[in-house]
This record gives sequence, C-alpha cells and structure tokens, in this order.
Amino acid sequence: MKKLLLALVAVMASALGASAQTEIQIGYGGYTEMDACDCHDGWDGVKTAWGALTAGVNFKVAPKIWVGPSYTFSSTHTPGGKYKSKIAYHAFMANGRYEYYRNSMVKLYAHLGVGVVVSHMQPRNQDSYNCTYFAIQASPLGADVDLDRTWTLFGELGFGAQGLIQVGCRIHF
Repeated sequence: MKKLLLALVAVMASALGASAQTEIQIGYGGYTEMDACDCHDGWDGVKTAWGALTAGVNFKVAPKIWVGPSYTFSSTHTPGGKYKSKIAYHAFMANGRYEYYRNSMVKLYAHLGVGVVVSHMQPRNQDSYNCTYFAIQASPLGADVDLDRTWTLFGELGFGAQGLIQVGCRIHF
C-alpha cells in the first residue's frame, strides 16, 4: 500500500508540473466512520477508538481546488479477559477540497474524500486477517487560518474516516 500511495503522489506531482502549489497536512479527528459503522467484522464489545491521525499531500489544480491522497490510522480493542483482541484501521483516500469563501484571514471550504478502510483484525490466539470497507469523508464546513506563507491551521466539521471534527496544520511549499 505504501508503494501505491507513493506512486500516486509521484504521478500527480509530475502531471501538475513544478509551478503547482503543494502542501502536506497532518490532522487529528474524533469519532470516525469506523466507530459509527460496523468496520470490525461484526465483533461484539468493540470499544470506541481513540480518534484518528491523518497525513496527506494536496496539490492545487485550480485557484479554488486542491486534490491529493491521504492515509488515516486509528485503532481499538475489545474488553480484557480471555477474548481480548485488537483492531487497527488503515484508511487510504483520494481527497478534494473546494474553497467557497475567502477573506484576508480565513478561507472556508468543503472537503470530500473517498477510498477504502482496511481493518486489520487481530484476534487473541488466532491468525490476524483483514477486512476492507468503503471509506468516505464529507466535511461541508472547513476553515483555514494562515499563520504565515508556510503554515496554516485548519478545522473541519463533517463525517467519515477522518472524524466528525478534524483539526490540524498544513505546510505549503
């Protein structure tokens, strides 16, 4: 999966040329799609995950449009005892962002991402296995605040693999 993600980033970077703006983003989101939907193969007693960490690369393809891939990680477990087990969630998504309002301090945008969630099931005393689910992130309300020409803080409100509320920072190149 890492090779596929790196190849996708390389192809997008070469297709957009050297003049395109690029940004790297890192964020944390709470209460993900993996908690709200059954992305754990029907296991009983699965605890709510701690949230999700997301890393992505975005490319500006038009004055108000950014696109790029992202990777999201989250994990959880079942209660202790004889049947204690772990689950690791890996979400790979293609994302798009449209800026619909801008002033000198704030940019408001909508974000849509689609892809897959790979749930790595790790039952105690049994072989691990993977389950794959559809992943989405729909955030109709997002806000960017530029700290300077390089750093931006962001916050989003929506639903999906990256969380109901997601906050983080972006580094522009």
